[in-house]
Amino acid sequence: MKIKQVLTATGYTGFYFDDQVAIKQGAVMDGFMYLGEPVTENFTAIRQPGEALSIMLMLENGSIAYGDCAAVQYSGTGGRDPLFIAKEFETFFNTHIKQQLIGLNVSKFRKNADYFDHLHIEGTRLHTALRYGITQALLDATAKANQKTIAEIVRKEYNIRSKKYMPVPIFAQTGDERYTNVDKMIIKSIDVLPHALINNIETKLGHDGEILKEYVNWLTNRVIQKRTNPDYHPIFHIDVYGLLGVIFNQNIKKIFDYLKALSEIAKPFLLRIEGPVDKGNRTETMEALRDLTAMIDADDTVHVEIVADEWCNTYEDVQYFTENRAGHMIQVKTPDLGGVNNIIEALRYCLINNMGAYSGGTCNETNISAEITTSIALACQAKQVLAKPGMGADEGIMIVKNHMMRQLAIIKERHGQ
Repeated sequence: MKIKQVLTATGYTGFYFDDQVAIKQGAVMDGFMYLGEPVTENFTAIRQPGEALSIMLMLENGSIAYGDCAAVQYSGTGGRDPLFIAKEFETFFNTHIKQQLIGLNVSKFRKNADYFDHLHIEGTRLHTALRYGITQALLDATAKANQKTIAEIVRKEYNIRSKKYMPVPIFAQTGDERYTNVDKMIIKSIDVLPHALINNIETKLGHDGEILKEYVNWLTNRVIQKRTNPDYHPIFHIDVYGLLGVIFNQNIKKIFDYLKALSEIAKPFLLRIEGPVDKGNRTETMEALRDLTAMIDADDTVHVEIVADEWCNTYEDVQYFTENRAGHMIQVKTPDLGGVNNIIEALRYCLINNMGAYSGGTCNETNISAEITTSIALACQAKQVLAKPGMGADEGIMIVKNHMMRQLAIIKERHGQ
């Protein structure tokens, strides 16, 4: 089955591009916007619309495969590619890549994905967002050419021998609505919550971490008081964007002591803290997470897990953090890995090496990229999958949950599971 024609369209993602550096430096919110000037290169405002480039592959049998190029909310920081401007990259795509896709045989995925993921134009590798969208479309094309689900194609081509397909726990994020959106998650019995977006010391963390302690205490009591099923026992997963390192002057022992106290407040729920430290580069961030993880593992009274995120962007980064046990879980931040073939490899690598495999991503994706990466998480038996896109909670939960259950129903019918 070959590609007959290729179409593109520019559009919006489910959220926005935010200048993380400016926000960490104390940018003040004005309604839904931020006051002040951007700091990160190519930003024209601290918050600006998230942009996507849709790639549509028209196949010989008349079906159309879709993939969306998208980049993370905090683009241009943490070792990531620069801001993704859809119109500019649409021109680049149509000039340099479109003709390479027309006539391509998509009966199999892996070889095609590897080619475009490693393609260099004028000596430069493609932007991660382009690689992300192109390989999504190629994976969808292979599934449609073979009349299979994406999950089935992934398992076949990557030799995943398990015959069982099980729902992957869903991790939902509140955005700045840290209270109202938690209630939505409790009502819907979401497996992992709330993310909470702790990205500002003054308003969300506190100079001694006191604001976050108060929030975790509220969160614990809220779940206990409002759950309708006593067996509902979610995991608490909170992203602090490296700010624990900031308030404790990168002192790992002080961060450990704080996390121990926070885990006591979270009882009886398991607490995961994402990105407790960001040292501004890969090596030092890894070393800090490695040392913090070792301290936690050495103390049976501490019920907290560390999640690696910043500076763990590529498949090679995932290997590096995993080999050094720099965390209990790795967020495979889907757009940052470029080709979705790398997402598959990264999730499998984590699972094989006894590292928590979190199929993440960003609120700043689309329904298409969310559905395709959810299928990958399902195929690879990830430990959890992010509800995305958007920050309204309900939308991302609906897209990911419903797609996963549809895929499982089709596979069950086909394989009699």
